[in-house]
Amino acid sequence: MTSLELRNVSKGFKSGKVLDDVSLSVTAGEIVVVFGPSGTGKTVLLRMIAGVHYPDTGTIAIDGEDVTEASPEARGVGMAFQNFALFPHFSTFENIASPLEARETPASKVKEQVGAIARMLKIDHVLGHAPRELSNGQKQRTALARALVAQPKVLLLDDPLRNVDAKLRYEMRMELPRLLRTFNAAVIYVTQDYKEAMALGDRIAVLRNGRIEQWAMPTTVYREPVSIEVARLFGDPTINLLPCKLEMNGAGGQVTVFGRRVPISGAYAHAVGRDLVAGLRPEHVVVTETEAPDAMQFDLDAVMPVNVRSVLYLRGAAGEELLATVSESESARFGRGQRKVWVRFAPGDLLLFDAASGQRIAPQVH
Repeated sequence: MTSLELRNVSKGFKSGKVLDDVSLSVTAGEIVVVFGPSGTGKTVLLRMIAGVHYPDTGTIAIDGEDVTEASPEARGVGMAFQNFALFPHFSTFENIASPLEARETPASKVKEQVGAIARMLKIDHVLGHAPRELSNGQKQRTALARALVAQPKVLLLDDPLRNVDAKLRYEMRMELPRLLRTFNAAVIYVTQDYKEAMALGDRIAVLRNGRIEQWAMPTTVYREPVSIEVARLFGDPTINLLPCKLEMNGAGGQVTVFGRRVPISGAYAHAVGRDLVAGLRPEHVVVTETEAPDAMQFDLDAVMPVNVRSVLYLRGAAGEELLATVSESESARFGRGQRKVWVRFAPGDLLLFDAASGQRIAPQVH
């Protein structure tokens, strides 16, 4: 059952329109990540669902009931913020218990529910501490416990891992999906970290300029981005973008990149005559030190280690730049760069975009 549904929601302020015709649905037990750069309207979207802001147009429904104009306390929504937003003069216990106290829950029930959620989040040993005595990780878990303790139908998480250290962020990316599913709430998780979006989301809604540009499973967003801009947002290092020409030859076609004609599916025939851009992910670029029949020669300018992979900076004969990634063990073969290497890639890994609109060109199979 759809627990949360937004239909054609728009919102503006004096500075202009922030959200424009946004539609989104989340089922019970599902995590939908709203991903996008800073300033795209992600937090405003959450505040409208919570009832802090009301939409100018459109409707918001929870469990099939229209709550567009309902008060925040009538919606059954829990929310955790990136800045924790804990009450400074309350203990950890009192912070977690505050939603239950607002509902006038009996004291014995409050103690039982707070204890249960604190044990689950491994903060039961700091229930008597004030927020100033907590680490950022403990503050984050306290804010999450407060959002979950009343077992909301809808849970809104506003970049909750942004202010915690890298180790805890990594651990919580693995732990959160399991934890959240035990509550069977419809979860909207906001972030501007694409790795977090890929790790946590059952589906990702890419929000740009107040509109949802793509809404799909993580693998689809990465492998079949709807536009150049979406493709750029996912991946580190970013996708290679190469101006190219498409020609048809019998049943098949070919694109010219780096001065070399590369065979491509005839399903792209409808794009002949348009100015195109080919997209190639760095991990799809194969770099070798020996020549191969289908390889192109490049200059290796530099090698930069990044986590457990290394980025190779390559330059073509006409000065074209190309990024490739290799494993940590492979990077040792290239030393510090500055040599001739050979590059190849599978034509099926190329993404084609319209140069004017930036939209991805999908193959058409008849």
